[in-house]
Amino acid sequence: MDKTKTRILIVDDEQGLCAGLQEALKREGYAVDASTDPRAAVSLAEKHCYNLIISDVKMPGMSGMELLSRVRAVHEDTLFILMTAYSSVESAVEAMKVGAYDYLAKPIDLKRLRPLVQKALEFQAVVSENKVLRERLQTQANSPLLVGESQPMRAVAALVEEVANSDVTVLIEGESGTGKEIVARSIHNQSARRQRPFISVNCAALAEPLLEAELFGHVKGAFTGAIANKPGRFQLADGGTLFLDEIGDLSPKGQGDLLRVLEDSAFRMVGGSELIRVNVRIIAATNKQLQLAVSENKFREDLYYRLHIVPIVMPPLRERAEDIPLLIDLFFEQCCAKHKRRRKRMSSDALQFCQRFPWPGNVRQLRNTVERLVITCRETVVETAALPDFLREQDRTQKTFTVRPGTPLAEVEKLLIRQTLTHVTRNRDQAAAALGISRRTLQYKLRQYGLLQRNQSLAPSVEPMEDGADQV
Repeated sequence: MDKTKTRILIVDDEQGLCAGLQEALKREGYAVDASTDPRAAVSLAEKHCYNLIISDVKMPGMSGMELLSRVRAVHEDTLFILMTAYSSVESAVEAMKVGAYDYLAKPIDLKRLRPLVQKALEFQAVVSENKVLRERLQTQANSPLLVGESQPMRAVAALVEEVANSDVTVLIEGESGTGKEIVARSIHNQSARRQRPFISVNCAALAEPLLEAELFGHVKGAFTGAIANKPGRFQLADGGTLFLDEIGDLSPKGQGDLLRVLEDSAFRMVGGSELIRVNVRIIAATNKQLQLAVSENKFREDLYYRLHIVPIVMPPLRERAEDIPLLIDLFFEQCCAKHKRRRKRMSSDALQFCQRFPWPGNVRQLRNTVERLVITCRETVVETAALPDFLREQDRTQKTFTVRPGTPLAEVEKLLIRQTLTHVTRNRDQAAAALGISRRTLQYKLRQYGLLQRNQSLAPSVEPMEDGADQV
């Protein structure tokens, strides 16, 4: 706390007491004003925002209680300590009721005044910090879930907007950690079902004996331990959205049960005879190639086509490095609020390290890394030295990149161009020569793949750019 920036106002109709308290607190380093007229004090409080006002209770023209009420109407965070010559429990209770932080009995004991002022200001700082944190969290709650300005993420956001207001079944595909559940929640939040439940089920975590009961519920006595009726996930999601995560890990029996419900929109609870109908929108997600699983007879073909009405493919983080600065800013905001730490940011060099890293764990790994930095880094600006070892080691040793079998050639070409401009050279002529194409062709492909960024943050500058040269 910087005392020189802490403003205190003393209000008392006794000139000597007013001047004495002002001088005592000035010696402590505070910026202190004083007034013997409560009406003039109101005018001062309207012009300046005081951290603390120390006021007498009984004054001609206006009481300390009334002064508190009028100042709080303008500055609700200003604290009050009220002084009274009538020290009693009743006066203390009355002061607290009207919103005073504490009270002092006259004659004023400076040994009690100094620590009381410090305690009051520390309390105010905590309240102010909590208010800022609440505002941050509220901002997060109102912010869009999907974050990214890269071409792949713009395509995902556009498709989410298209399908949100229909009840069509959606299959979200992508590597683990890319944010498939976030896409599902975005669809739900933009749909007419947004006021109804969003129920998430991890199919990989449901053991075969419990799968049917978890999805469809059970009646009392259906099996050992079923001591009461329990609704399943389909019933809980009635009117809303059911998100089936890791659908590729669903057992063969589970696949058959799910297909039947998708076809009929009805089911029976385990041990029950009543046919239950629900109105549920299904969104499924997988990190597996379901079409390959179908060809290997590991996933039902009829269920695959029932789910694969509108596919949405979440790109891995390594294919949208230009989104990494946005994600890091968001994660710093969230994690600093979560752990009650001061806001942090990354230096330009540290950001470039992060953009060069392939992030095999995708967005989830990036978020965990940022949370780690919030806890372990004391500085408000995170430099490269504070980054985890795996980031810096990878940056020193990375000479190649991997391509998943079955990746479209256009994606391979896009990744090759990005990696060349990131790890080999940012000079367009040199990059074109390394790739065996003309500079004009390279320019065309940069535009085609959406690699020309307004913020010029796709790749680090490892060498000076030629005058007038475009940047990635």
